[in-house]
Amino acid sequence: MSKKINPWVLVAGAVVGVAALVLTAAGNPANMGFCIACFLRDIAGSVRLQTAAPVQYFRPEIVGLVLGAMIMALASGEFRARAGSSPATRFVIGMFVMIGALAFLGCPLRMVLRMGGGDLNAFVGLAGFFLGILAGVFFLRQGFSLKRSYELGRAEGFSLPALLALLFVLSLAVPSLFSFSETGPGSRHAGVLLSLAAALIVGALAQKSRLCMVGGMRDAVMFRDFSLLSGFAAIFVAVLVGNILLGNFKGFSTYLQPISHASQLWNLLGMVLVGWGSVLLGGCPLRQLILAGEGNGDSAVTVIGMMAGAAFAHNFGLAGSAASLTDDVYSAGGIGTAGKIAVFIGFAALLVISLCNTAALKKED
Repeated sequence: MSKKINPWVLVAGAVVGVAALVLTAAGNPANMGFCIACFLRDIAGSVRLQTAAPVQYFRPEIVGLVLGAMIMALASGEFRARAGSSPATRFVIGMFVMIGALAFLGCPLRMVLRMGGGDLNAFVGLAGFFLGILAGVFFLRQGFSLKRSYELGRAEGFSLPALLALLFVLSLAVPSLFSFSETGPGSRHAGVLLSLAAALIVGALAQKSRLCMVGGMRDAVMFRDFSLLSGFAAIFVAVLVGNILLGNFKGFSTYLQPISHASQLWNLLGMVLVGWGSVLLGGCPLRQLILAGEGNGDSAVTVIGMMAGAAFAHNFGLAGSAASLTDDVYSAGGIGTAGKIAVFIGFAALLVISLCNTAALKKED
């Protein structure tokens, strides 16, 4: 296998970093120019799957990422409608990946953006993410598989992009049907057209380059191939340099980082869950959106599973809370008892799924 760095991966990484900085400067929450977990959570709130008032907004970025990937896939002849690879299992894994991400307060992409913003809590998350990937790689080496997918009619491949586009148009045309935060992260966002345009570009480049942090770390561990991982190094460098040039970088610290907590055990364990689940799925949350844009119905089901996970997390108090300073009293934030139990249930679920799908493959052999 070639280990040559793909220039498209570096270009995509650099563009993602710059786009994240632009969207943050234009109104998105700090260190959240892009966050797949947070944005799917906000959409789930906007369509009233979850009722947490501070996190409800129909994020154009999600729509743009999927449509950008779809347009690029159609242009390059890579759009293929397919599905049937253990969709129910993927739905469940997607739920627990989201629960882990919201325990940490961010997806793998936001983790890198937080690192570039000086958030040392995100480096703890990175360690957990790597451990989770090692767990997933262990089962891959034992023969884990969710089985093959099958070619389907094109209408199947367009289902999620069309649904997202329809809901997006409705959110603009009939906003009374949706919920929108008046305070909190959901109330902070860049302009609709800027968000959509930036995400269309990022979605197209992510499809072209196969950008995926899970895939990058998996390939580095299994094949010593660092080409995909170089894209996330490019994101980190672009964000770090950009923050320094913009005067936003105040040094590396764990203290009061934007929408971040300093409960390090749960930063670690939350991202272990994300890394492990994402390896079993074959890609990180960003990659699942891109694959859905390419016509992959299994990834579309996974995305819906992640939205369901966001709904569970906020309706049942499983998500993390950010560190805060009120009347000179500092709180490190973290997750409550219910969230901790949910993370461990997630580990149990992934272990059962990993063992069952490895054992089944061995029996067939």
